[in-house]
Amino acid sequence: MAPMVRSAVLSGYVDLALSLDVDPMLLLRSVGVGAAALTASDMWLPAYALDLLMERTARESNCETFGLRLAARRGLANLGPVALVAREEPDIRSALHIALRHIALHNEALRTRFSETGSLTTILIQSAPGVALGRQSIELTVGATCRILREFLGRDWHPLSVCFTHGAPAQRTDDHRILGPSIEFDQSFDGIVCYSHDLDAANPLADPLLRPYARDYLRSLASPDETISGRVRVIIETLLPTQQCSAATVADHLGMDRRTLHRQLQRDGESFLTLLNSTRLDLAHRYLTHHDRTLSDIAAELGFSELSAFSRWFRHHTGHAPSHVRAR
Repeated sequence: MAPMVRSAVLSGYVDLALSLDVDPMLLLRSVGVGAAALTASDMWLPAYALDLLMERTARESNCETFGLRLAARRGLANLGPVALVAREEPDIRSALHIALRHIALHNEALRTRFSETGSLTTILIQSAPGVALGRQSIELTVGATCRILREFLGRDWHPLSVCFTHGAPAQRTDDHRILGPSIEFDQSFDGIVCYSHDLDAANPLADPLLRPYARDYLRSLASPDETISGRVRVIIETLLPTQQCSAATVADHLGMDRRTLHRQLQRDGESFLTLLNSTRLDLAHRYLTHHDRTLSDIAAELGFSELSAFSRWFRHHTGHAPSHVRAR
């Protein structure tokens, strides 16, 4: 099945396209994407269409660095509720892991991973197997990752180097303004090289005093008339990758204690465990049928510390091994 991407990737697209004197609606229609995708951030779209859109827009606007310019408009806040979880991580590495997992989870054409060599860490941005993302999509992701790192490490922080497999643009002004002074083209990989101790530093954004605001925001994700079960599902999906998705944690985010949550779910004819398992099953089937990522990665996304635990749980609830579902 062709990889898909959430329409949230279009955030900032229209304004940037208009600033470059091109018609964003005409370009969207040219790749088969309707206007509804601009307001429904959770809509799934073909990844090839969004990649083609970025390339066509760069060409029509005569802007080789369109993807980078779009990245300059992005930040941690664009990750939505996941940003709240990332901000509370104790160190920058774990916060970035959560942010990159979220990015890859919402763009099936992307893969991200960390490579450690001595005192250096390389953050690799790759196309999924069988996919060849264009220059603009790669630069958008690399640029957005740099922006997120600067939110944690300070606006004056720069990576040791930013590497791209494609060639350099004719004009280098945007590259250096957005990515920093050390950019290398025609390399063997796309990604960011930095000192490991930068990522191991304490997260300066973590602040227990902000936790009530995080709870308020998570509560606001649900519409006022949504049931408690629906609100719990939203928070479960957000917290699963952190491996901190317990009834107590979800209740805390909702501003109540565990017993109150239990009573309110009972009135809906639900329980926390039932919602946890059903949410996990829905996500597991989507990842297994629509993603090429490893079973270990899927296990981690669903909050399991080990692949064996995920496999036992999945077999218990479906009667099949995860590999059996993927093979169908």
